[in-house]
Amino acid sequence: MGITKSDLFTKQQNELANMAKAIAHPARIAILQYLLKKNACITGDLVDELGLAQATTSQHLKELKNAGIIQGNIEGASVCYCINPKIWKRYNTLFNAFFREVKDSDSNCC
Repeated sequence: MGITKSDLFTKQQNELANMAKAIAHPARIAILQYLLKKNACITGDLVDELGLAQATTSQHLKELKNAGIIQGNIEGASVCYCINPKIWKRYNTLFNAFFREVKDSDSNCC
C-alpha cells in the first residue's frame, strides 16, 4: 500500500494544516471571537450573534468541537460551549512559530 500525500509532510506541517482547515470559515472565526470575547460558556446566544440558522451554527460548532478547539457540556436541553485552553495554546504556539519563519525583508522577490 502506498503512502498518502500527508505522509510527504512533517507532523507539524500536517497539524498546522488541519488547524487552519478547522478555522477556515468566517462563521467559525466569528464563533471563536465571540467565545473569546465572552470568556464564558455560551449556549443559544450564538445563533442570534451570527445571524445564521440554528442548523448551520450547529454544524460549525461541530467542526470546531471535532477539531478540539472548543469544548461543550450538555446542560439539560442545551449545550454550553467555550474555548479549549489547551488546544488554543497549541494553535497559538504553532501559528506563531509558522509566522516567525517569515523574515522581514525589504527585498523584492518578484
